[in-house]
Amino acid sequence: MPFDLLKSEIVYSGRAFTVRRDSLRLPDGHETRLDIVEHIGSVVIIPVDAQGNLLFVRQYRHAARLDLLELPAGTLDEGEEPEACARREIREETGMAAGKLEHLGGFYLAPGYSTEYMHVYLATGLSSDPLDADADEFLSVEALPLVTALALARRAEIPDAKSLAALLLAQAQLEKLV
Repeated sequence: MPFDLLKSEIVYSGRAFTVRRDSLRLPDGHETRLDIVEHIGSVVIIPVDAQGNLLFVRQYRHAARLDLLELPAGTLDEGEEPEACARREIREETGMAAGKLEHLGGFYLAPGYSTEYMHVYLATGLSSDPLDADADEFLSVEALPLVTALALARRAEIPDAKSLAALLLAQAQLEKLV
């Protein structure tokens, strides 16, 4: 017996996401309600500079109340293709344009409660071409050798899920590059 959707309603609509409440019939016949965050999708970029360093950004994340070290990332605009978003976001967050973007795959950020799917891109052939950052972004760029980035990840000093997942997805390719 499958999961049957009985009812779905929007309970909140905001700037970055919508919250929907679904009523489901479970395979055992019981009913439950789930609150789902509807998100248009996003990208995470692994920029590699000419010296073989990975470019990270450090930014304050209010939900965590910490400055976090993360790979550059951002939300798709309505109707925007993931590659176009990756090209825009890398310029906004690092000031660099990618000569080559390679789509490595993707993942659901938190499939237990969110529809957000993140596309992972490897960016190489970087050149200076900054765009203005979003009004609420205050970022600093940090270039790290791959071995340092992986060591920080293993020591839980990069507590950002998207960065960890992207590094794992790209690790074999990165080790060939640097």
